[in-house]
This record gives sequence, structure tokens and C-alpha cells, in this order.
Amino acid sequence: QIVATGICRSDDHVVTGALVMPFPIILGHEAAGVVESVGQGVTSIKPGDKVIPLFVPQCGECKTCLSTRGNLCSKNDISSGAGLMPDGTTRFTCKGKAIHHFLGTSTFTEYTVVHETAVAKIDSAAPLEKVCLIGCGFSTGYGAAVQTAKVEPGSTCAVFGLGGVGLSVVMGCKAAGASRIIAVDINSNKFAKAKELGATDCVNPKDFKKPIEEVLIEMTGHGVDYSFEVIGRCPSVSMQAAALACCQYNYGVSVIVGVPPAAQKITFDPLLLFTGRTWKGSVFGGWKSKDSVPKLVADYMKKKFVLDPLITHTLPFTKINEGFDLLRTGK
Repeated sequence: QIVATGICRSDDHVVTGALVMPFPIILGHEAAGVVESVGQGVTSIKPGDKVIPLFVPQCGECKTCLSTRGNLCSKNDISSGAGLMPDGTTRFTCKGKAIHHFLGTSTFTEYTVVHETAVAKIDSAAPLEKVCLIGCGFSTGYGAAVQTAKVEPGSTCAVFGLGGVGLSVVMGCKAAGASRIIAVDINSNKFAKAKELGATDCVNPKDFKKPIEEVLIEMTGHGVDYSFEVIGRCPSVSMQAAALACCQYNYGVSVIVGVPPAAQKITFDPLLLFTGRTWKGSVFGGWKSKDSVPKLVADYMKKKFVLDPLITHTLPFTKINEGFDLLRTGK
């Protein structure tokens, strides 16, 4: 049973066609709930457990799961986009017609079915309407900074895009001890919250005639140590190249965190990489999901980080479309 679900830009990407998935489909992938029943052979969870569904599963057996270097389990549905359970079936129907699953989770529903490898048992005292964000947005952003980039104390960071995930990147950079965190967004209304969560500078590209990468290089003298592209929507491919260009020419690291739009390609000068920069992608913040989600919830319970500032509105499920309107208008 789903108790609380967040709305993520990736869900909207499916609606607009920027992320191609089979229809009809039940979207949603950032949630928390209570186990209603379990299938045959399920041993790691039982009815009554509080859980978070995992859009990046952890089978524990594939090459990635067995490696310490990655977290994108081969059983994921991001790569294939099949919209089905791992056994190739769907557990949703409407008037006899099959409905597809989304990323093995489908949380925009009162009840969903997930595979045992795609759900994590969490602290029973955790507030589900807050820790649901650990199912995607918070973990994705925070992990991109502390896990994927491995931001170091005293370093300089630039974060492009200040939605929930971008703000979580800011929190991760601060937690890692970055001395300067430059927040970049075309919506200046987001700057106050970015500063509250750790941003030291806020920059609106619309305020400048020159490309944003030049502005950031001038601000820092040599470019940033770490940059994060957390926009993840149609105009962002040029921003991904800008995020790469704004980091230090030799040892700078740039991380793509937002879901890139389908069918768009990046054009960039290969010299940007030849001089030594590193370009990385990060899915779910690099966390091994089944292992890490319970620990992140435990850290939240110990007040090691906050989630409240990431929650702008709480709506009843019947007003989900109003929630999407708020997302699309940057509110």
C-alpha cells in the first residue's frame, strides 16, 4: 500500500514523451508505504513492514551488483523501458486490459506490486510522507555529490538546476565540506531556499550576455572543481556541455544527474575532455539501493540531513494533476 508519493520531473517526461515508455502506464517512482502481502519465496520483507520501493533494484547477483564501482543493477527497467515486472508480466489491469509498470515501482496508485529486489525495509518509526523523497529526489542529488563526484572539503562546486534534486546536490556538497557552492537557475525565486540549504552564490544565466560557463570561470578564476547538471529537461543538452566547460580544465569533474531528453544529442568540443576533465553520469546518486536506502532513512532519523525544505506542497492523491501543474510552473 502506497502511503505517500513524490512527483518527479521524470514522471512528467513520460507524459510529454521526453522519456519514452509504453502506454497505458501507471507512473510514479518516489514513494513509501506498508507491505500488504508477499508472494511465494519472499524472505526479506513481511506484511506490516514500512518500505520504500526502489526504481533501481539490487539483485545482488549481476556484474554491477557484485562490483564496488557501480549501482545500476542489470534488472533495472530504465535501460529497457519494457514497463513490465522482471518475469515479463504486468500485475495491473483495467477492464481486462493490461497496464504497464513504471521503472518497476508504479507509485501513483493506492496499491502496487514490486519485485523483492526492488523494495527496502526501513525504520518503522520513519514518517513516510517525508522519507518517500529518499526513494528518488533526495538520494539522487545528495549521492551525486557525496558518492559519484566524491566532493572534497574546501572544493568549489556549481549546481545547474534548483529543483528538489538540485537542492539535494547543494546539501550533499555542503555535507562534503565544499567551501563554495554556486547555484545556477533561470528562476531566481529558487535562490532563497538554495542559500538556506548551503549555496554560497546564486547566478541567473539570464542576467548575463555571455555564456554561463564564462561567467563561472570568471567567478572562480579557473573553473569549478565539480559541476552538476540537474535540469533534466529539453533545453538541458546545451547546459550539459556548459556544465562540463565550467569545470577546471585539467582535473574538474562534471556529473550529469538529470534524465537527458530522448532523441537529443550533445555537441561539444572534445578538447574539453582531452585536457583532463572527467564527465560522469549518476543514477540514483550512485547508491546501491537495497543496502543504502535503510541507512539513509536511519541518517534522517538521526537528523544528519533535513527533508522538510524539499517539500513545498502536500496534496491529497485526487489533486495529483494540480501537483504536476505546480511542478511545471517551477513552484
